[in-house]
Amino acid sequence: MAGIRFFSTFAPNYAKIKEMNIDFDKCGGLVPAIVQDANTRKVLMLGYMDKEAFDKTIKTKKVTFWSRSRQCLWTKGETSGNFLNMVDIKIDCDNDTLLVQAIPDGPTCHTGTDTCWGETNDGFDLAFLKELQDFIDKRKEQMPEGSYTTSLFKDGVNRIAQKVGEEALETVIEATNGSKEKLVYEASDMIYHLIVLLTSKGLRIEDVVEELHKRHDPNWDKKRREAKARGEMK
Repeated sequence: MAGIRFFSTFAPNYAKIKEMNIDFDKCGGLVPAIVQDANTRKVLMLGYMDKEAFDKTIKTKKVTFWSRSRQCLWTKGETSGNFLNMVDIKIDCDNDTLLVQAIPDGPTCHTGTDTCWGETNDGFDLAFLKELQDFIDKRKEQMPEGSYTTSLFKDGVNRIAQKVGEEALETVIEATNGSKEKLVYEASDMIYHLIVLLTSKGLRIEDVVEELHKRHDPNWDKKRREAKARGEMK
């Protein structure tokens, strides 16, 4: 699987965003806009938008606020270059607070930290599995030529299943006789091919997570036996 690169695949519904009924009047023409990293889900900052800032954000795809101190529009990154590239915008149940999902070009805070709370916004957490799943879904949908993932889908489920088995065996070998670094490498290959296999069957990695969540219930085994007794599962 060497040489494969993953990227974000977002498809925001701009028509739906433009139709949001935002209550700008409730707070004197401004609404709070919470900015969240679209990949890591970390909260990056809080700003305020008026109607003009909102419209400019949609038009330019660069998150823009109304600066209360300077009393003017302010596109985040216009001086530092650390833009927030808009991915999606959602509105809360009261129509007076926005959740802006964006991909930052660099540190968000003017102090140089990743977030305005001094947190490190690294993307190397379990949330990346969803991004990887979205990437593989997109590959299956578009089937671009020259893609390793595309070639797997073209080879069919039997070949994909075989690859999962091969990578699982290599993972076991590294666990028993290899190094930690090689174990992580082979385990990564195994998980990648497993997600491809799930996708080929119309499933997602979240379906596995849901099953694991069910099993985390201390009474899971009891509930499973009861379901089998009722004939609800084999």
